[in-house]
Amino acid sequence: MKITTWWRLVSLVCLLACGWSQLAAQETGAVFNAPDERLFVESKWRYTYTLHAESNTIIHKADENYKFFLYFRYDYTYLEFLNGKLSRGNWSLNGRSLFYSFQHVNKFDIVQLNKSVMVLEFTQKNSKGKYQYHFVRVESKDAPFTKPANELPEVLVEADGKTSDKATGKKKKKDWLAFLRRKKQDAPAVPPPTFISVELIGGGYYGGIDPVLKDFIQIKTDGRLIKEYQSVHTNLLITKKNIPREELEMFAEYVQKQGFFEFQRAYDCPDQHCQKRKGEKPVPIPLRIAITYGDKKKMVTVAIWGKDDLGVKWVDYPPQLDNIVDAIQRMANRLEGSMARK
Repeated sequence: MKITTWWRLVSLVCLLACGWSQLAAQETGAVFNAPDERLFVESKWRYTYTLHAESNTIIHKADENYKFFLYFRYDYTYLEFLNGKLSRGNWSLNGRSLFYSFQHVNKFDIVQLNKSVMVLEFTQKNSKGKYQYHFVRVESKDAPFTKPANELPEVLVEADGKTSDKATGKKKKKDWLAFLRRKKQDAPAVPPPTFISVELIGGGYYGGIDPVLKDFIQIKTDGRLIKEYQSVHTNLLITKKNIPREELEMFAEYVQKQGFFEFQRAYDCPDQHCQKRKGEKPVPIPLRIAITYGDKKKMVTVAIWGKDDLGVKWVDYPPQLDNIVDAIQRMANRLEGSMARK
C-alpha cells in the first residue's frame, strides 16, 4: 500500500513539472516557430540591450542617453525613434524572418516573441557569431510616437464575468449594436467601387554589379500592393502595403489621360540591328504592364524598355508609358528609396 501511494505521488509530481515547463515555455517564447503577425500590428517596443548569443554576454545596454523605440504599424510601415531622430520605412514577415532595415542589417531572425518581449537575432558581415536585440513592449503613453489627428483613439474593453450587466454596460452595448444594424438596413445600397488592377513586371537590363532576377509589382482593387524583388546577391524581398482608394482612383484617371488604353499591345524591334541587340550584354529584360479599370483592360509588352548604358532607346514606344511606369514605381517604392529603379 505504501509503495502504491509513493508511486502515485511521484507520477503527480512529474505531471505537474511537465505541465509547468510547457506553460513556462509558452510564456517566455522558448517553444517558438513562426510568429503571429497580429503581435506586430500596432505594437510599440523599447530597446533594452544587445546580447552576443554565443557567449551570452551583454555588449550594449540602453541608458538615459540611448533611447530606441520601434512602432510596427498596421499598413506595414514602421516608425523608428533613435535618440531624438524619427525615421520610417517598411516591414514585412516571411516565416521567422523580419525584413526591417536598421544599422546596415535588412533581415532579422525572430527568436522570441510574445505580448511582452521581442528578441531579434542577426549577423554582421565583419563580425563573428550572432547578436540579439532585446525589446520590451510598451504602451502608447510610454512611447515617443504622436498619433495622427485623423486616427481613432485606442480603446481597450475588458469585462469581468462576476459583474452585473448594469456595471459592464452590456445593455448599452446591445442597444448600440441594434442601432447600427438598423442604420445599415435603412441605408441605401452603395455601388461597389470601380474595379482596378495593376501588374508590372520586368524592364531594364540584366547586368551590373548585382543583376536583378525578379522585379514584380501588383496592386489589387482593394489597394493592396505587393512588390517582389530579388537580385543575384539579395534574397527575395516581399513588401506589402495599402494604397488609399482615393490615390488609386487618381492613378487610374492619370492612366486614361496618358492614353494607355489606346496603346498598341506590343512594341518590338523595328529592324535587324535592334533584334541583334536583344542577345547582347547587358541583356534587355522585356517589360510587361497590365492595367484594368472597370470595363477597360490592356496589357502592353515592350521588348527593350528604356535606354541602355550608351543612352540608346532601341524600341519606339509612347513616352507616356514611362510616366505610367514611374507612377507605379513611386507607389511601390515610397519610403524605400534604395529599391527604386534608377
